[in-house]
Amino acid sequence: MKYALIGCGRISNNHVVSAINNGLEIVAFCDIVKENAEDKIIKHDLREQNIRIYENYKEMLEKEKPELVAIATESGKHAQIALDCIDAGCNLIIEKPIALSIADAEAIIKKGKEKGVKVCACHQNRFNKSIVEIRKALERNRFGKLLYGTAHIRWARDHEYYDRASWRGTWEQDGGALMNQCIHDIDLLRWMMGDEVDTVFGMTDRLIHPYIEAEDLGIAVVKFKNGAYGIVEGTTDIYPKNLEETLYIFGEKGTVKAGGESVNIIEEWKFSDHFGDEEQVKRECAENPPNVYGFGHSKLYRNVIAAIEGTEELVVDAEAGKRALELVLAIYKSAAEGKTVKLPLEECSTMDFVGRF
Repeated sequence: MKYALIGCGRISNNHVVSAINNGLEIVAFCDIVKENAEDKIIKHDLREQNIRIYENYKEMLEKEKPELVAIATESGKHAQIALDCIDAGCNLIIEKPIALSIADAEAIIKKGKEKGVKVCACHQNRFNKSIVEIRKALERNRFGKLLYGTAHIRWARDHEYYDRASWRGTWEQDGGALMNQCIHDIDLLRWMMGDEVDTVFGMTDRLIHPYIEAEDLGIAVVKFKNGAYGIVEGTTDIYPKNLEETLYIFGEKGTVKAGGESVNIIEEWKFSDHFGDEEQVKRECAENPPNVYGFGHSKLYRNVIAAIEGTEELVVDAEAGKRALELVLAIYKSAAEGKTVKLPLEECSTMDFVGRF
């Protein structure tokens, strides 16, 4: 399967490794800074594979005609590039968030269906061993009635991080802590708690990052349509380094906590049915990734390839990407307006919050 990558920045190494691990035929790397693409070829020892480098992704699509494209540019460019790729007949893996507005996310979903291509939102933490095990328990109804779940993302981002890429923290190209750093756990919370959200009340602030436009702290209470509740706490203000990313699920018959730096280990596993060995589950689901990106990208790629080949269902489709985006935007909207927001959101964009702080 012919594969190309658009955007060769911070997260791109995970995409290149995943493409290699899954035996894809890498035909091209594209980046507006040519040296970034060249660096990927050297870093991953791909000099003998005749990978072409492009600075214009439209030229790349026309000449290479890849079957699968990963988009890993700044967030504000995801939507237009995705639409152009779909027009070219490409299946897609789009780094989170899928877009920065409801309208753009819906356009991607619609065009993907019209062109008959697979569109995956890159929420790779769904493939963590811990998350896979929790999802199995949920689907087997081991929790009983879902009561509430919480997502805590307590990370650190300093001035140097934002200086390395001018688009970070801007409303036009990124958003703040919730949209960039916290959206993975927000995706997991919504997915686990039934997906369908009724109302959201949120508060956001910019406490110690005056050089960015968006928030560095977000807190929200979510009411799901099934009667369960959710709590979101996300920040990039933790001193002196990343502390944790945790997901709690509380049901009438079960309590689970996935923790570690990026929900990659199970710290609590209690069920009234006492099925299985608690300590064995903890051992088997423990992972120690080198960074917060974890090991999920390669597994996500494997699922996308299988979905294209027709042997599996897509685990994280474009609709799932839109749902994660919608919940973040709903928190932004509630915080800006100072009132509860009811879902679904008909329209909303990060650009609605320019000048918020």
